[in-house]
Amino acid sequence: MGHFFLRLKDFFFPIHRYELKKFVPLLGIHCFSIFNHYCLKNIKDSLIVTTAGVEGVSFLKLCVPIFTVLFMIVYTKASDRLKNERLYDATLGTFVGFFAIFVTVLYPFRESLHPSVETVTAYQVAYPSFFYLFSIWGVWSYAIFFVFAELWSTFIMTILFWQFMAQITTVQEAKRTYGFLLVFGQIAVAVAGWVGAFFSDIRKANPSCVDTWQFTLNCLIGVVIVTSFFAMYLYHWVYRNVLTDKRFYDRAELPGVQVKAKGKMRFRDSLRLVLQSHYLVWILVLVAAYGFTDNMLENFWKHELRTCFPHPNDYCTFMNHYTAAYGMLSIVFTLFVTVVFRRFSWSVGALLTPMILLIGGIGLFSCLLCKRYFLSQYGNLFSFSSFIAQFGLCVMVLDRSSKMSFFDMSKEISFIPLAEELKVKGKAVVDGMGYRFGKAFGSGFQVWMLTVLSSFTGVQSTYEDIAPYAFTIYLLFAIAWVFAVIRTCRKTDSSH
Repeated sequence: MGHFFLRLKDFFFPIHRYELKKFVPLLGIHCFSIFNHYCLKNIKDSLIVTTAGVEGVSFLKLCVPIFTVLFMIVYTKASDRLKNERLYDATLGTFVGFFAIFVTVLYPFRESLHPSVETVTAYQVAYPSFFYLFSIWGVWSYAIFFVFAELWSTFIMTILFWQFMAQITTVQEAKRTYGFLLVFGQIAVAVAGWVGAFFSDIRKANPSCVDTWQFTLNCLIGVVIVTSFFAMYLYHWVYRNVLTDKRFYDRAELPGVQVKAKGKMRFRDSLRLVLQSHYLVWILVLVAAYGFTDNMLENFWKHELRTCFPHPNDYCTFMNHYTAAYGMLSIVFTLFVTVVFRRFSWSVGALLTPMILLIGGIGLFSCLLCKRYFLSQYGNLFSFSSFIAQFGLCVMVLDRSSKMSFFDMSKEISFIPLAEELKVKGKAVVDGMGYRFGKAFGSGFQVWMLTVLSSFTGVQSTYEDIAPYAFTIYLLFAIAWVFAVIRTCRKTDSSH
């Protein structure tokens, strides 16, 4: 019986007792980073969608890769001059500093800092092709917040944390701890949704509050700042108390003390190496296809949400409930993901996410087209918009939950059959370019369609107008994604 419980403990909690000294602070940093990411994500969407519209979101997401490259250049130069501890403080401090300035200066004095509504409207009338660009200009401080919040996942979660984990974690430790980190990460997502909903729903709890959105921002940004300082403290604690313990780190020098640049391959050489491998090209296609279809589906769904929730507090409350829902479902998916990949082939787990987006996308776009062409004569379509919002919620919860479990794991497994050089360089290019540029291409297509259709008709186009064309391109990318999985599985399944 004792042996059975020991095996049960190793299955659900594969961490040795002495490893808690290392694992618990790293888990704290990981959970704080994810928690803050989803708090900021829902704030940025609420700021832009309820003011500049989802069309403004598409314009901004098109610009995010440019800012990613600029930040990466600055980060790379800083990493050559700073030790890991100082680099972590400088990077995280830059983000936290901006959010503090936003909530104390930019938002409270927005009416003085932003151009007047009359000025923005005059430019929109004079230059209709740039209608949504002027909408973003009218709320430029919100747009900067949006960019910083988007970059959080790339620089704080992916680069700072996971790069640090790769430096101080052995392969054997990773096999036992990474899955556990993933589960607790999804719990942090759900907690972020609950906390965000609690502070966003202040209109019902305190109807006498004059500016409820300012109160919500103060609370949520305050939580982000406090938890970020906790993450900084834990990072330094790991350096002082964990990496000096030979049981956890037995190298002569601490990570990041010396930066050795010799022998590094330039980015264009890495890209050329990837493009020469047909297998890696298909992996790049399936990652980019997810970025494109996810962006397209999310933006059209949020267009309907704006109709149902025009006030930022109401919109933010709904989005936080959505975050909590897919955070909880992701935990369930994560518990089953290893079983699926162990009992079935790689292709079964890899096909689950594209099939969800293919079927869910057909259902959501069919509802949008039905509203546009068959129900428009009834005038009041608010109830049908509410149905679309709820149906889209179900689709997006399944989308994000499967992405965080089945898609992410299938992507990581797909790199295993590669040679070591292709594994390292290919992963850097695919992770750095695939998803982000897939989203950017999706936003670019939406911006292009809105602009072209407005130029042809002379009337400002909306997402309802471009829905038929977007649906066609969406189907093509979803089918290409399924085809890429089929082509990739021939090599992946044979390696397991």
